Amino acid sequence: MSAPHRPRRAVRRFIGAHRAFSVHAALVVAIVLVAVLAEQVAPMDPCTANLPEAFQPPSAAHWFGTDRLGRDMASRVVYGTRLSLAAATALVAIISVAGSLLGVIAGYFGGLLEAVIMRVSDMMISFPGIVLAIAVAGLLGASIRNAILALAVVSWTKYARLARSLVLKIRRSDFVTAAELTGARPGRLIRRYLLPSVLPMLVITAATDIGTMMLELAGLSFLGFGAQPPQAEWGLMLNEGRANLLDSPWLMIFPGAAICVTVIAFNLLGDALRDVLDPRRSGGDENTAELASAPSL
Repeated sequence: MSAPHRPRRAVRRFIGAHRAFSVHAALVVAIVLVAVLAEQVAPMDPCTANLPEAFQPPSAAHWFGTDRLGRDMASRVVYGTRLSLAAATALVAIISVAGSLLGVIAGYFGGLLEAVIMRVSDMMISFPGIVLAIAVAGLLGASIRNAILALAVVSWTKYARLARSLVLKIRRSDFVTAAELTGARPGRLIRRYLLPSVLPMLVITAATDIGTMMLELAGLSFLGFGAQPPQAEWGLMLNEGRANLLDSPWLMIFPGAAICVTVIAFNLLGDALRDVLDPRRSGGDENTAELASAPSL
């Protein structure tokens, strides 16, 4: 077989072996493309007001209708994909990197350092997450950036506890002990042995959390602590449309549908990614997740 055909055959074999992952990944890629190509996909400018066309129902001219300022809802939903997805991805990147690093450090070094990190984590978990996020966002000021920071403050604990529990499971493994006996330094041990072992589970959790964080960001925007007018953000659009729910239901139907589809797509992708990365650990992952959410001893 010629060399150019080998990658194609490998791709077909992978798709055949992981059909669920391939379908969900294609859906997520489509959502990402909508966000990246928003200028080309959106039929109109999402911020251009046209008061004579306010509250127009869905039609050929305005696929999703118009809002109270006459802005095209289809364009706003498309541009909302970019803002919502970018904000959720940035948030997950922050909490996964920071939380995982703290968890690995706590699990490897133990002692006073572990006690401090875990006690801070326990303190954060003792408060309702969304309530604490609202308080932090209120102190920082209403904006999408401050909403990301507020949720990062209360959400990193999940990754810290998960990474710690995974590190504790492999801390006394033979290959780690052998590396220590050969004189490997802690930094090298963490980079070469611990991180590769915990990374698959953390990646799976991060992929699933994109949908969850998107919901929480939309919730803060709905309450007035996130995106601000005239930004096109799904939670903000729900807030703007709730006053006209009975006579103009499309103002909430389409942003709500966009949130549902995106969250479901990322949740399904996370589940399928777990089967691809390590299908033998599906039951163990659930037990590990329970350990991560339980108070540390």
